[in-house]
Amino acid sequence: MITDMQSAIRVIIFGIVLWSIALVVAIILNAVAKIILTCLLAILLGFIGIYYTKARERKAR
Repeated sequence: MITDMQSAIRVIIFGIVLWSIALVVAIILNAVAKIILTCLLAILLGFIGIYYTKARERKAR
């Protein structure tokens, strides 16, 4: 069970990195605010996902 949580955290971190790259590209290309906000919210949800996954892991112990 703990291994599943660790792999889930890796996937979430990978998603955060991809959305961060998309955010930088969007800022460089002067994208519409809607796209920039989408990237920011996706990054925020990624951090919430890490918090939730770690809380589930602590609860499972």
